[in-house]
Amino acid sequence: MRIGSSIALIAIGAILAFAVADVVDFVDLTLIGWILMGVGALGLIISIVMAIPRNDRRVTETRQVQDPNTGETIRRDETRGSL
Repeated sequence: MRIGSSIALIAIGAILAFAVADVVDFVDLTLIGWILMGVGALGLIISIVMAIPRNDRRVTETRQVQDPNTGETIRRDETRGSL
Protein backbone atom coordinates (compact mmCIF):
# COMPACT_ATOMS: atom_id res chain seq x y z
CA MET A 1 0.00 0.00 0.00
CA ARG A 2 1.42 3.34 -0.98
CA ILE A 3 0.69 6.87 0.11
CA GLY A 4 -1.91 7.49 -2.60
CA SER A 5 -3.93 4.38 -1.86
CA SER A 6 -3.78 5.15 1.87
CA ILE A 7 -5.17 8.63 1.28
CA ALA A 8 -7.86 7.14 -0.96
CA LEU A 9 -8.89 4.71 1.80
CA ILE A 10 -9.05 7.55 4.30
CA ALA A 11 -11.21 9.61 1.93
CA ILE A 12 -13.58 6.73 1.13
CA GLY A 13 -13.83 5.89 4.82
CA ALA A 14 -14.62 9.50 5.72
CA ILE A 15 -17.34 9.61 3.08
CA LEU A 16 -18.90 6.40 4.41
CA ALA A 17 -18.59 7.47 8.05
CA PHE A 18 -19.77 11.08 7.79
CA ALA A 19 -21.65 11.65 4.54
CA VAL A 20 -23.67 8.52 3.82
CA ALA A 21 -26.98 8.34 5.66
CA ASP A 22 -28.42 5.28 3.93
CA VAL A 23 -29.30 2.16 5.89
CA VAL A 24 -28.21 -1.17 4.49
CA ASP A 25 -29.40 -4.41 6.11
CA PHE A 26 -26.66 -6.32 7.98
CA VAL A 27 -24.07 -3.61 7.21
CA ASP A 28 -23.14 -0.64 9.36
CA LEU A 29 -21.69 1.85 6.86
CA THR A 30 -20.43 4.14 9.61
CA LEU A 31 -18.39 1.33 11.15
CA ILE A 32 -17.02 0.33 7.75
CA GLY A 33 -16.05 3.97 7.19
CA TRP A 34 -14.17 4.11 10.50
CA ILE A 35 -12.41 0.84 9.70
CA LEU A 36 -11.34 2.11 6.27
CA MET A 37 -10.04 5.35 7.80
CA GLY A 38 -8.06 3.36 10.37
CA VAL A 39 -6.57 1.05 7.76
CA GLY A 40 -5.75 4.06 5.58
CA ALA A 41 -4.06 5.89 8.47
CA LEU A 42 -2.05 2.81 9.38
CA GLY A 43 -1.03 2.33 5.75
CA LEU A 44 -0.05 5.99 5.49
CA ILE A 45 2.17 5.75 8.56
CA ILE A 46 3.82 2.56 7.31
CA SER A 47 4.33 4.09 3.84
CA ILE A 48 6.01 7.18 5.27
CA VAL A 49 8.25 5.10 7.56
CA MET A 50 9.27 2.88 4.64
CA ALA A 51 10.01 5.93 2.45
CA ILE A 52 12.51 7.39 4.92
CA PRO A 53 16.01 6.81 3.57
CA ARG A 54 18.12 4.46 5.63
CA ASN A 55 21.72 5.02 6.63
CA ASP A 56 23.91 5.84 3.68
CA ARG A 57 26.33 3.02 3.27
CA ARG A 58 29.41 3.96 1.36
CA VAL A 59 32.50 1.92 0.86
CA THR A 60 35.74 3.73 0.14
CA GLU A 61 38.58 1.67 -1.20
CA THR A 62 42.10 3.00 -1.61
CA ARG A 63 44.74 1.26 -3.71
CA GLN A 64 48.32 2.37 -3.76
CA VAL A 65 50.87 0.92 -6.18
CA GLN A 66 54.47 1.86 -6.77
CA ASP A 67 55.77 1.79 -10.33
CA PRO A 68 58.94 -0.38 -10.31
CA ASN A 69 60.54 1.50 -13.23
CA THR A 70 60.10 5.10 -12.11
CA GLY A 71 59.46 4.66 -8.38
CA GLU A 72 56.34 6.79 -8.72
CA THR A 73 53.50 6.00 -6.34
CA ILE A 74 50.06 5.77 -7.90
CA ARG A 75 47.03 6.09 -5.64
CA ARG A 76 43.46 5.33 -6.60
CA ASP A 77 40.45 6.13 -4.39
CA GLU A 78 37.13 4.54 -5.26
CA THR A 79 33.83 5.17 -3.48
CA ARG A 80 30.83 2.91 -3.98
CA GLY A 81 27.41 2.90 -2.42
CA SER A 82 24.20 4.85 -2.23
CA LEU A 83 24.27 8.62 -2.20
